[in-house]
Amino acid sequence: MSLLDCFCTSRTQVESLRPEKQSETSTHQNLVGEPSLSLLPPSTRASEVICSTNVSHYELQVEIGRGFDNLTSVHLARHTPTGTLVTVKITNLENCTEERLKALQKAVILSHFFRHPNITTYWTVFTVGSWLWVISPFMAYGSASQLLRTYFPDGMSETLIRNILFGAVRGLNYLHQNGCIHRSIKASHILISGDGLVTLSGLSHLHSLIKHGQRHRAVYEFPQFSTSVQPWLSPELLRQDLHGYNVKSDIYSVGITACELASGQVPFQDMHRTQMLLQKLKGPPYSPLDISIFPQSESRMKNSRSGVDSGIGESVHVSSGTRTVNSDRLQTPSSKTFSPAFLSLVQLCLQQDPEKRPSASSLLSHVFFKQPYFEFL
Repeated sequence: MSLLDCFCTSRTQVESLRPEKQSETSTHQNLVGEPSLSLLPPSTRASEVICSTNVSHYELQVEIGRGFDNLTSVHLARHTPTGTLVTVKITNLENCTEERLKALQKAVILSHFFRHPNITTYWTVFTVGSWLWVISPFMAYGSASQLLRTYFPDGMSETLIRNILFGAVRGLNYLHQNGCIHRSIKASHILISGDGLVTLSGLSHLHSLIKHGQRHRAVYEFPQFSTSVQPWLSPELLRQDLHGYNVKSDIYSVGITACELASGQVPFQDMHRTQMLLQKLKGPPYSPLDISIFPQSESRMKNSRSGVDSGIGESVHVSSGTRTVNSDRLQTPSSKTFSPAFLSLVQLCLQQDPEKRPSASSLLSHVFFKQPYFEFL
């Protein structure tokens, strides 16, 4: 039995794990009629290979979500020749602008070339008329965001956060090693299978630092369709100045996601964009665990230490001027007590200066991930 089973099975069946309905979004018509394509999955095990492009081989069971700004419907389906449960994402290409078509194309291509257990795999991609069908493994527990809504509205335990973040950061480290910035790290882009495997999705926002055979040090392009992900974006990405941003912007998003998993709420969710940017640019002693950036939150996070060891071989003392970030500044919508190791992880990820944030590789060695925990598999 996996760790998630221990938390969830006794409460609700997996089938009830469905996101809330979102309002329809209208878009302009654009290009359709591209030739069908089929991509084989990285795995060569016969039990995992679903490569049929025959639409009649997929029996749609129920819609379990929406994606890509509500343009894509996500279904639980059965691959009838093998009886395997799969996830089917269906997008009407006629409703997509040219920019969105390019984003879909990028996600499909990248998912084909990436080979890592913590990166979402597309088993098969094909078109049926103007409809794009994407077949991928069924992730029984859905996204970390769905877990929050269904089982943990007041936030997860540190044990569960540790397992989810560790898998996500492993996938992120792989992307960074291959010269890519994810640019959309958040709970809804962290998927969890029935046996607890954690994978990163949301590849349509990804940007490669490698162009014409050279790896660039910074990016100056603002990600398209980024309105919904702004609460997770780093201050340097939002600032859009001559310094640009790099892979360290994803580390900031990991810190925001950690707060999201711990509290059950998204920091900055109800803030106006300008107010949110100003809040992020203020830097220390601000923290997304601060009560001021959570809607309708009243209670405080308790912590007995400040200036704790960073967990990756260096001591961190977060301060602004002469004032130190301490327990009075670290607050959360729930009345939980979090460990110094968790607070250290969050503070490291949310450093104002991106150069002071750890790399994804260094983050994996943080003391928070070294504490005893249950294995998923």
